[in-house]
Amino acid sequence: MITYLDFEKPVAQLDERLAELRAAAEGDDVDIATELQRLETKSADLLASTYASLTPWQKTQVARHPQRPHFRDFVEHAFDEFVPLGGDRHYGEDEAIMGGFATLNGRKVVLIGHEKGNDTESRLRHNFGMGKPEGYRKAIRLMDLAGRFNLPVVTLVDTSGAFPGIEAEERGQAEAIARSTEACLALPVPMVATIVGEGGSGGAVALASAERVLMLEHAVYSVISPEGCASILWRTAEKAPDAAEAMKVTAQHLKKLKVIDRIIKEPVGGAHRDPTATAKALGKAIGEEIDALADLPSDTLRRMREERFLQIGSF
Repeated sequence: MITYLDFEKPVAQLDERLAELRAAAEGDDVDIATELQRLETKSADLLASTYASLTPWQKTQVARHPQRPHFRDFVEHAFDEFVPLGGDRHYGEDEAIMGGFATLNGRKVVLIGHEKGNDTESRLRHNFGMGKPEGYRKAIRLMDLAGRFNLPVVTLVDTSGAFPGIEAEERGQAEAIARSTEACLALPVPMVATIVGEGGSGGAVALASAERVLMLEHAVYSVISPEGCASILWRTAEKAPDAAEAMKVTAQHLKKLKVIDRIIKEPVGGAHRDPTATAKALGKAIGEEIDALADLPSDTLRRMREERFLQIGSF
């Protein structure tokens, strides 16, 4: 059952009417096929028009949708032979950041990404996708393995930010994020990063400093959450919609600003309405990018990363 967002209420009302008609038609001789078809068409058209003109704040809500696919969903539908690896070899295992070896379209890759969980138990276990120092150190370990075995690195970014708790700071959160970012930039193999939901602050950049950065159509990517920005500028989180507009958090804005390279289209109504189709589109796009980078020498790949990040914000 789909969870409807606030701005989807007109669609929800139509779908509720459709459900009532279908229930009334069961065991009844009355032919309501024409009315059902009319309402289904109207609902589909309304959903399409709604999602064609989403505001940045509405896209933020879609990126946070509780049923939006996460790392494990993409592993299931876009990758094969995933072999998870755990632990940072210093402190312990962080389940907010997962990774291991996988196969994408017949090509071996090292796959790393944030996992938020899909119910209360799993969200708590994965810490809502907020990585701790040991998670980023695990990512560094996996990137080192990718370099040794000459395997491309694929990252799936979906986090509101790195975990801000005291214990994370005690274990060197800032250093771990910085070293993970450094490891991305120094990789001798191709790296393709995709923002699949939220891309929040340094917690996202630490896994997204690649030569090719992609985004799902309704994902968001920003230095701080709209609520956080609004609290700083206007001292109230109620201004979050204004902050989201000003911050240019959407894939469409970021493509124009050359912060990202490619937008992956989502099914009408968002990735949560068809996770399988979304995963297949994502796998296809990542595969194409890896193929384009596969034969480039290490020095060229490093130079591409350096140039793409130095050019951001230049006039």
